[in-house]
Amino acid sequence: MAKINLLPWRAERRKQREREFFVQLGVSAAAAVVVLMLAVSWMGLRVDNQNERNAYLQGEIKQVDAKIAEIKDLEKTRSRLLARKDIIEQLQANRSQMVHLFDELVKRTPDSVRLTAMKQTGNKLVLDGVAQSNASVATYMRNIEASPWLGPADLTKTEKEKGNSSVMPYVFGLDVTLSRPKPKDDGSAAAQMAAPVKGGAKP
Repeated sequence: MAKINLLPWRAERRKQREREFFVQLGVSAAAAVVVLMLAVSWMGLRVDNQNERNAYLQGEIKQVDAKIAEIKDLEKTRSRLLARKDIIEQLQANRSQMVHLFDELVKRTPDSVRLTAMKQTGNKLVLDGVAQSNASVATYMRNIEASPWLGPADLTKTEKEKGNSSVMPYVFGLDVTLSRPKPKDDGSAAAQMAAPVKGGAKP
């Protein structure tokens, strides 16, 4: 005997499809939640990793800043030491220059000239003196300009004092620029210092 299904199969099939749809929807939602959790976890790991790198870089930057500050302090110390060294060298050079200056003044001053005053300002030397004649002053200027330690000499005044019947009636003034011989001229400078000076030197 044939069996006849009298149930509404269309409704039953619709319910079956609805159940399958909700099951698939639940699976999809669960899969989406899992994927979202994995993505959040992965992003969290990336953020933590980046934070660790940032912290490491911040530590390195602090170390570099500390080294830069130390280098700046060392540069300041170096600058101060170099400034002191330059001052010491300048003082030593000036001390040596003064010795040569007085030696040269004695050697370059003729017997017909006598100095009455001398003043140094920086590398300028002001000389005042008396002489027998204008020719004696000219000779003195040539002697000064021939010295490796004394530069050009400018005549500021030369006049004969009225009523002065002494042996040296002429009063003169000179502006002399001080100088130092170059290293390559040491031999010639020594030769010039050793050479006899015209007009003679004062004892």
